[in-house]
Amino acid sequence: MSAFIVLGAQWGDEGKGKMTDYLAESAEVIVRYQGGNNAGHTVEVDDKQYKLRLIPSGILHEDKLNAIGNGVVIDPKALFEEIDYLEDLGVKINSNKLIISDRAHLIMPYHRTLDALKEKARGKNDIGTTGRGIGPCYTDKVERCGIRVCDLMHKEVFKDKLEQNIQMKNEYITKVLGGEALNFEEIYEEYLKYAERMRPFVQDVSVRVYDEIKANKKVLFEGAQGMLLDIDYGTYPYVTSSNTTAGGVSNGVGIGPNMITNAVGIAKAYTTRVGKGPFPTELFDETGEWIREKGHEYGVNTGRARRCGWLDLVILKTTTRVSGLTSFAVTKIDTLAGLDKIKICVGYNFNGKVIDYFPASLEDLAKCEPIYEEFDGWDESVSNARSYEELPENAKKYLKRIEEFTGTKVSIVSVGPRRDQTMEIAEL
Repeated sequence: MSAFIVLGAQWGDEGKGKMTDYLAESAEVIVRYQGGNNAGHTVEVDDKQYKLRLIPSGILHEDKLNAIGNGVVIDPKALFEEIDYLEDLGVKINSNKLIISDRAHLIMPYHRTLDALKEKARGKNDIGTTGRGIGPCYTDKVERCGIRVCDLMHKEVFKDKLEQNIQMKNEYITKVLGGEALNFEEIYEEYLKYAERMRPFVQDVSVRVYDEIKANKKVLFEGAQGMLLDIDYGTYPYVTSSNTTAGGVSNGVGIGPNMITNAVGIAKAYTTRVGKGPFPTELFDETGEWIREKGHEYGVNTGRARRCGWLDLVILKTTTRVSGLTSFAVTKIDTLAGLDKIKICVGYNFNGKVIDYFPASLEDLAKCEPIYEEFDGWDESVSNARSYEELPENAKKYLKRIEEFTGTKVSIVSVGPRRDQTMEIAEL
């Protein structure tokens, strides 16, 4: 029995899509367990690039089962746009390759409207959401007024719930936020069409995944965003609305934690984040700009420029603790190639004391001054390496320091965007 997790070890955008695609080659089932279409994964295979948002990265393999768990919030319009996009690129998608949890919550048009209006109302205190309705959908889930996939499969149930929600949401949208009311009939008819197209894919994902694991199938759980965007352990309130840590798998799919054997944290060789909030190792100089441009650090979904900084091992140590990581997959060491000197943060100076953990308070985090170790850089030959032995010696020292500080081995190294620019240097 082998079931393992791939999750982001930083603020997201670490290369989870590529790593999931790579690891999916040896897996039989790939399951997305949280988030929505606010997350973007880019995968390059041969001369083609695929941009994925909702559908698990294993979809690019012909003989894999891909599942969207109940922890994911699904915008049907975005889902079918993505399916159509992939099929136009030659990726065949049917109910033998993709299944969707009947317990997953649906993003409705009023969620997107609320997202935009509430973000506007926050003014300078905005959170920086993508405006795709993710947060308001999770809010409804917790308020127990959400609409699930199983509701959409029952026409009258869906109608009753939609009528009640539209009435309540329109009151808030028009009288509190100053927006325009949404039309019930338009939404109802639109979603009935989605229902018929979605129906063949709908299953109890919890039962299916449990059965696959018990049948000794190799199952890979794919996370979206990163640990520091977790609703509980991230840089709150500048976080997403779901549990991005390894603990999110049990609730987001419906299997016991004892069925999970390994957790692989994906980490860039440097650190990036999007949006507001403290960022201890952020670079505001030419080096930060150089990393951004060379690493193409712009959002897949939004196009927003990412903030860039040196690798922060305090973050990786925190992720190891919270998610029980068994190894790291380090990406983009090729981006750093060409720098004469490279720094790694190995602690924070906080009020005169050295700490090696991530504080909860953003006010405290803003006071943390990074403590650096400096390393000699490496050249562009790193991109041609196809084994650990072929890596430049200075790159090996860099990776070794990650292992020493976090107490967690590096199992995979990526030296470029393509699938063949990935090397497994230790067991997961």
